[in-house]
Amino acid sequence: MLAAMGCRLSAGYLSFCRKAEQKNHRLRERITMSLVPESRHTDSIAEGAPRCAGPLSNLVAPRVTLPFNACDSHFHIFGPATHYPYSAGRIYTPPDCLLADYLDLQKSLGLTRCVLVQPSVYGSDNTALLEALKSLGNAGRGVVGLSGKESAGELRDMDAVGVKGIRVNLVDVKSASANLPIDALLRMQERISHLGWHLELLVHVDKYPNLDEALSLLEVPIVFGHMGYLSRGVNPDHPGMKAMLALMQSGRAWAKVTGPYRIGLDGPPYETAAQIARWLAKHCMERLVWGSDWPHVMVKGPMPHDTDLLNAVTDWVPGKDQQQALFSNNPAKLYQWD
Repeated sequence: MLAAMGCRLSAGYLSFCRKAEQKNHRLRERITMSLVPESRHTDSIAEGAPRCAGPLSNLVAPRVTLPFNACDSHFHIFGPATHYPYSAGRIYTPPDCLLADYLDLQKSLGLTRCVLVQPSVYGSDNTALLEALKSLGNAGRGVVGLSGKESAGELRDMDAVGVKGIRVNLVDVKSASANLPIDALLRMQERISHLGWHLELLVHVDKYPNLDEALSLLEVPIVFGHMGYLSRGVNPDHPGMKAMLALMQSGRAWAKVTGPYRIGLDGPPYETAAQIARWLAKHCMERLVWGSDWPHVMVKGPMPHDTDLLNAVTDWVPGKDQQQALFSNNPAKLYQWD
């Protein structure tokens, strides 16, 4: 199976991950909600970092056959926590969700390429991500978290294994910033522009109605997570959304069609997310990529099924040409497979 996907996972690595997963299976069965109060699980839990549920494991093929070289542009891996420990400053504690588990999902959905994104629980320690990228080979790309202390040589080494961007998370942190850290973003730009990397921003765009002006000094590509991550209850017709679209239409930014359960106050079928996705597809289809957001950490409500999520996206973006762009052509350009 793995060879067919072009991945070079060693048997030893897979065995190691599978054993760690088996140790956590009993824990997963006990977790029935997406966030479990800390008092119920005190082992290895940081203060203010409750445990999350793991993803659903029943794998089903989607209704639509995805185009050749279809890419999942946003997923995470976690653990084994005994080998890749989490940051003490995290705001949640995930179960082990291993690369081997993700590759099973990738096959069931008909995907070929993938982009592994650094989760906030690892901070700027990219060890787990970089090891996974080495296993994925050319089928994988990565988006890392940086401290700013990395040497030029370390950045080149990251680039060599498939890293193509930096993630700046201004939401899933204990002390969320009220302002865009423009000076810090400009310093990051200086470090990465010669590598051809981009800046991925996890921000609530409705907090920054003049977003396009605020980011005017950035010359590297900008990627917005969760279609701008509109705050719950905010009207999609917000100036911050329009500013994001303006950046996309200018050719300076992209948006990820991810995490519909994180947007709006409605659950399935995620009408708020559907409205935003259709609006962005209508006005700037060439700057959209799709991601599963697996394993769906910090979901407030029932755990979504990955096949249902993908089926919903193909309903929102139904045309064959649109799906070719969303799943294949656009990520090939952004993540430099072309």
